[in-house]
Amino acid sequence: MIAILLCAGYATRLYPLTENQPKSLLPIAGRPMIEFILDKLHPLSDLKHAYVVTNHKFAEHFSKWARAGKFPWPVTIVDDQTLTNEDRLGAIGDLSYVLKTHTPGIAHDMVVLAGDNLFASPLDHFVMHGIDRRPAAGIAVYDVKDLELAKKYGIVRTGPDGKVLEFLEKPQNPPGTLASCGVYWLPKETRPLLDRYLGEGHNADQPGHYMRWLAHHHGLFAIPLEGHWYDIGDLNSYQSADALFRSTDKV
Repeated sequence: MIAILLCAGYATRLYPLTENQPKSLLPIAGRPMIEFILDKLHPLSDLKHAYVVTNHKFAEHFSKWARAGKFPWPVTIVDDQTLTNEDRLGAIGDLSYVLKTHTPGIAHDMVVLAGDNLFASPLDHFVMHGIDRRPAAGIAVYDVKDLELAKKYGIVRTGPDGKVLEFLEKPQNPPGTLASCGVYWLPKETRPLLDRYLGEGHNADQPGHYMRWLAHHHGLFAIPLEGHWYDIGDLNSYQSADALFRSTDKV
């Protein structure tokens, strides 16, 4: 099993904080944000390697961070060679780039994580439930419990068994309040589907588009995360999370 952290965005909504600093390395309670995410991978005994994909503008920032860190598995920084928000590959484009440049011809089970979502739940429970549902993919969800708030997120509608029936990006009329948490279980059986999805010319940016496609063409299950979840999307959410984590042990 490998983990891939998607950290190649330019975080323009957080300017000026992220003009010269990647969002995933911004400090939360004195630690780089990305380290809270990596902590949740520690219980995964089968994890062999973690890849952090970033853009060329911030590649050296991540390389410097990784050289100073100590991790229970190798952490490789992958430079996707883009320089601006306008020429970015997109999250699914970056996922494909990592696989083609660093694991060509090899199909791995994968945990894929957005580099700006903080959550309290270790990922062993999430992966266990994903394995139980293979060859289907899995998506972590969190109940935001508010239809107005749900308009800000990717929202899933599920059947009684947890199977995803619908995935909507920031819907104006949400069918529910289960939000995608930016954590995905992609078993090795889905590897050829990624090539097919991109080869058909589908959206390479937001992961929700690929998740919706997987739900329709292959099978996708929602797996609830326990505890808290924080989506760091703008200055207010970043400052709120930082203040909260400084005052209490939430993650």
